[in-house]
Amino acid sequence: MLFETGLWVLGYIIRVTGFARALEMPPWFYLSRFNETGLEFLPKDPHNNENYINRYLYLNRLGGVPTLGRTFNMEKFHCLFEPILIGEILVPNRICHVPTITSSSHIDGSVSEKNINHYSTIAKGGTGFIVVGGTSVDEKSCRSTGSNMVVDEDHYIPGLAWLAESMHRYGAKCAVQLQHPGRQVSLSKQDNIVSNDCEGLIPWSQNQTIFNADAIAINKTVQALSADEVIGLVGLFSEAAWRVMQAGFDAVELHAAHGYLLSQFLSPYFNKRNDRFGGSFENRLRLPLAIVDSIQKKCGKGFPVLIRYSVDEWVPEGRDLTESVKIAKEFENAGVAALDLSQSVQEKPGAGFDPMYYPEGWTIYASEEIKKQVKIPVINSHSLRNPEYCEQILAEGKTDLIGLSRQLLADPYWPLKTKYGKTRAIRRCISCLTGCWSDSILAKKEVTCAINPSCNNLHLEIKKKTTAPVHIAVVGGGPAGLEAARVAHERGHFVTLFEKSGELGGAILGCCLVNGKEKMKWYADWIRYQIAVLGIEVQLRTSPSIEELSSFDLVINATGAQSYVPEVHGLKEVVIPFEKVMTCPKVACEFHPQDRKSLPLKGTKIIIWGDHYAAADTAAYLASIGKEVTIITDQKEFGSKIEVIHKYVLFKRFQQTDAEALSSKPFKYPVKIYTNSKINEIKENELFLVDKSFNQVNIPYDHVVTCWTKPNIDLYQQIKAAGIDVVNIGDSVKPRNLHAAVKDGTTIGLTIEEHNLFNPNGNPINDLPIDVVGQILKP
Repeated sequence: MLFETGLWVLGYIIRVTGFARALEMPPWFYLSRFNETGLEFLPKDPHNNENYINRYLYLNRLGGVPTLGRTFNMEKFHCLFEPILIGEILVPNRICHVPTITSSSHIDGSVSEKNINHYSTIAKGGTGFIVVGGTSVDEKSCRSTGSNMVVDEDHYIPGLAWLAESMHRYGAKCAVQLQHPGRQVSLSKQDNIVSNDCEGLIPWSQNQTIFNADAIAINKTVQALSADEVIGLVGLFSEAAWRVMQAGFDAVELHAAHGYLLSQFLSPYFNKRNDRFGGSFENRLRLPLAIVDSIQKKCGKGFPVLIRYSVDEWVPEGRDLTESVKIAKEFENAGVAALDLSQSVQEKPGAGFDPMYYPEGWTIYASEEIKKQVKIPVINSHSLRNPEYCEQILAEGKTDLIGLSRQLLADPYWPLKTKYGKTRAIRRCISCLTGCWSDSILAKKEVTCAINPSCNNLHLEIKKKTTAPVHIAVVGGGPAGLEAARVAHERGHFVTLFEKSGELGGAILGCCLVNGKEKMKWYADWIRYQIAVLGIEVQLRTSPSIEELSSFDLVINATGAQSYVPEVHGLKEVVIPFEKVMTCPKVACEFHPQDRKSLPLKGTKIIIWGDHYAAADTAAYLASIGKEVTIITDQKEFGSKIEVIHKYVLFKRFQQTDAEALSSKPFKYPVKIYTNSKINEIKENELFLVDKSFNQVNIPYDHVVTCWTKPNIDLYQQIKAAGIDVVNIGDSVKPRNLHAAVKDGTTIGLTIEEHNLFNPNGNPINDLPIDVVGQILKP
């Protein structure tokens, strides 16, 4: 009995401390438990993961074990923290980082320090399985972005090994996604390689070339692959997989989704070839199955191969769930280790990119059905954000792994915070697509995140406390001011936040009224909660005087933007500022000030005068409550600076339809848009519009709402004139978007030090060489 007890204690310690992984214990170690009679092996059934790695085993290994005086929150999130087998690889939990191209590799496609930092941070945060996204198998013809990873030569192996080790050190298992972008290539600038002679204009794809500001996006010419060239692809993929395995990764994933090259071969919508690689279901599967077979021969069947493919393509004659179930069975029969389910092709970007209009879990139908037909693990992703919901769908057997991508850009510590029950501290992704798509992939830059400035940017991490705290006044409780206050306080400064209204949140709060944009409030609630729990001094309904501000060491002006009425003939005074219309009337809100009231608009015909997000959101809200909305802008295109996928969905709604997979209530009236037009004169109940050809149009109205905005800098100028140290941030510099506001707030919060040195550009600076500081400060 004493021997058995000692053996049990030894095994318990090894499991809890993680030595099992360090010692590379065999799989049977994890597939056993100690009972009162000794070591008991669980029944091994490789076709049933729930039997093979059951919940009891995981709780026996890790559940409820005190660590550093804290307890794991395993009871509430029992399923999320179960292990699972992918092939022969034991993944420690059910949280998967599904592939995302970060575009932060070296220009030649080799692994960079930024790659290491990004993926190691996700592993440190506790993600169990990490798939490194969009890695090219042929540098010459298939760079998905200007700086995505490449693995077509052996000299890439050392960097990949470095990357794999950076994740393994934190207990994560990892894979590399192998990709050929085909027609959606960013580099090279030669012909796009395609399955067959198919070409389409996809303005939100990274392959578009725009020569100047007035040009229309132009597709590159396409080159349909011959049968011999298709066969050559098999070798490219399998050799790349061999290099990934040599580097120490645990698996590879094939990218066969979203209209990229393998997706084109697999798709009935794209693939109209008349040889053995096209047309019929069997022929369309021939290339991906040949690649799987070649990888298994080159790397061995013990090296797991996953496949990511789109369940529904949402295009006429495209693949649907019925065919995707058949494909899942074929992949399982071929030895594929797991299925990573996605959605859509780029012709229908709503479902593929699922901006904030798409509800959490809208794709669960796909994994729920496919899981009934296959026994290999299934990964589902798309807009999964809340741990409670993720736990629920795992418990209900609707998916095997929770796929997180953008959520881990917004908060790489999602798993860690969930484990310790700090779910309210999670910075939930709002699906804005600015940093992770429009401002990065489309603009040829690196991936960033609108609400997490430190994503892919080490310089914006809050790493250390200040050694010399100062007193800071932040004027303005919008996103820029809130983030500046939070970061400065976290660093140890003394912060007082002034807000003239009765509520923190600023311009974000108007989004509460727009059907489908409620996720914006997730960030508003997160930052307001952080301000509250940090104990930052907040003075609502307060506009501080210059004398009061003079007592602070630094003033951060974050007073935002305000609407204005451009010069116009006639009844300028009848024009209503959009802020009065976009005041959320909902009182069931933790931070509701109780005294906010929106301005009701009587009548039906509403003119929206302006552009950018203010005009788009105001138009969408008023149209949703039955108003007949007309937008007037002097720009050649309405909403040119609005994130392109959101605009795609929004314009569908303006036309009384909806984007794929959505079913919102249609607007009562279509939204009309006049571009290249100006209001010349406003009369009572009628205005006169002049277009670029000087044609005049008379439009009747009940109300005119201005959405033109400009920086609110009156206070900033007064503070500067008084000789007080002040810095201007957010929309009070220039009306932009949430991404810019949050980054401004973080940047200034990290910059503040004891001596508020300002460079000739008017910006505070720190981290100066010691001798330079001395030379400046000494008499």
